[in-house]
Amino acid sequence: MQDTLDPALWPTTPEAARPVQIELARKVEREDRLGEVRLLAALDGHYAADGDTTWAAAVLVRMPEMELVGSALASRPTRLPYIPGFLSFREAPSMLDALALLGTRPDLLLVDGHGTAHPRRLGVACHVGVLADLPTIGVGKSRLVGRFEEPGPVKGDWSPLLHRRETIGAVLRTREKVNPVFVSTGHRVGLETAIGLVLSLTGRFRLPEPIRWADALSRLHA
Repeated sequence: MQDTLDPALWPTTPEAARPVQIELARKVEREDRLGEVRLLAALDGHYAADGDTTWAAAVLVRMPEMELVGSALASRPTRLPYIPGFLSFREAPSMLDALALLGTRPDLLLVDGHGTAHPRRLGVACHVGVLADLPTIGVGKSRLVGRFEEPGPVKGDWSPLLHRRETIGAVLRTREKVNPVFVSTGHRVGLETAIGLVLSLTGRFRLPEPIRWADALSRLHA
């Protein structure tokens, strides 16, 4: 993992952040490069009421039992206001801190946020995946960019998310007749593999269980 304290990694303006995104996007691997998943970590971010602090939660899950075996909560000062397309510069530093606090290197990361489904192909899942040097999947709740046809109504139905004539993700139905989620490569996980893994981790709710656990933990800060 790169030194996340390096200020060059976390510019404080969109003008400075854009070239960092472009550079890191070149390092994203969109093909499968992962082995057996025995430990999975899920990451989610949240903000203090005043917006000045960004909290992130990491949960560690043993597979295939889907047993919660560890968790961590970390925070950093919020470095940027909310600007669409630059969310990772707000959330990724705290996410990487929380991941490090787990003390165990997982086989796969699941991030609440987009991966390649991003205007410059570097959403928060890609950002974290590249810096952590781990296979990563992004699961977004809403569309950031791209166009799509509504997938079928049954769990497992999906349609491609397209942007500039490129498939950048999948619009995946995880519950029957419930709004889909937006799945994309974060790093070293191909799109079809990402879809299968997200489905395998989704139960009675719209979001994969590990992300739901991380979301609940991220909101427990003071």
